Amino acid sequence: MKIFLDTIGCRLNQSEIERFASQFRAAGHAIVESAGEADLVVVNTCAVTSAAASDSRQKIRQAARQGAEDIVVTGCWSTLDSQSAAGLPNVRRVVPNLEKDRLVADTLRLQPMDFDLEPVAREPLPGVHLRTRAFIKTQDGCDNHCTFCITRIARGPGRSESVRSVVEDIRLAVAGGTREVVLSGVHLGSWGQDFSPQYHLADLIRAILTDTDVERLRLSSLEPWDLDEEFFRLWENPRLCRHLHLPLQSGSDRTLRRMARNTSPAAFRRLVTVARHAAPGMAVTTDIIVGFPGEDEGEFSESLAFVQEMNFAGGHVFTYSTRPGTPAARLKDIVPGGVARSRGVQMRQVVAQSADRFRGQFIGTEACVLWEATDAYGPSGWKLHGLTDNYLRVETVSAHHLWNQISRVRIEMQNANGLHGSILE
Repeated sequence: MKIFLDTIGCRLNQSEIERFASQFRAAGHAIVESAGEADLVVVNTCAVTSAAASDSRQKIRQAARQGAEDIVVTGCWSTLDSQSAAGLPNVRRVVPNLEKDRLVADTLRLQPMDFDLEPVAREPLPGVHLRTRAFIKTQDGCDNHCTFCITRIARGPGRSESVRSVVEDIRLAVAGGTREVVLSGVHLGSWGQDFSPQYHLADLIRAILTDTDVERLRLSSLEPWDLDEEFFRLWENPRLCRHLHLPLQSGSDRTLRRMARNTSPAAFRRLVTVARHAAPGMAVTTDIIVGFPGEDEGEFSESLAFVQEMNFAGGHVFTYSTRPGTPAARLKDIVPGGVARSRGVQMRQVVAQSADRFRGQFIGTEACVLWEATDAYGPSGWKLHGLTDNYLRVETVSAHHLWNQISRVRIEMQNANGLHGSILE
């Protein structure tokens, strides 16, 4: 059988479809790059914003238009609105998040243990979800109560993958040629807290660095309150990528309290200072929400000034959208749409300027780049795009097709896509 896997949203969603692919392949089926050539389509949906929910519905409709007659839908949006998902064209089955670990086994009418008999090395997914980096699921669910977040409701309580499972997934990725893995989870920093006795994410990272040969280990989003000063000693190992994505959400104390975020601007500032001291060149990226209910001009100004002060290496700025079922949906003092959009423009400008400054300090330096994308060969050679360990996006032109290779590069200039450099022979 030919299977097409599609997803939108977070890195955890990407890691899940990679796991589905491995299980389908272990059962003898082929992964194809388009819905039109597939016997079965699986769509992993997202609901983090109303736009993500809309995109999820569109993905399903697109698959049906391309000829998919058997569509299985899973993920956050379909879990929250299973009736609507089931009503879309050619959807034969909706799998809630809490049952998605059995999605492949139930679809193929197999026992989950059958996959363990013949573990297969990772192969990158074909088509639009092709990645050199392997996204490894280490944790699911969340026990935080951020008032704006629908994901906690869609994903359920926090639960951790075992050290053995994560290490084995990484070994299979490395056996398939992966040079870099990204640890993913809804609340990654809570890994191990549901064990008895409890463990910390640092324990998992140490086990990976000790028990696998992966060349580069990257962490996805981490909540700032899960980290302490001791955590940053991990960066004494150069295999751990110098990149932290720390969602701030707001630089205003009052806004953070309404969001039920377990941090403050002062605590966040201290954490970033420690991180940058522990690993010079560390890229710190973030998420910001503007227009949260009750955000007046004073709170927005505080948030804007704090973001300017932090000099982030990049970030995502979201205009708040109401998610039914969340506590924030009941809050008063809604920020008018035009005001919220204007604040979004201002915040994005600040983040873009600080990202430019961060990239600019590396012009004239050398860095190792993992090439993760190539454009068609042209008169000047292959156009390559990749990432340094500290999340600098670099492009170059080479006579060689270097996809999934690591090259030493001299950074020469900034451009619209990030940085441009030349490969050092």
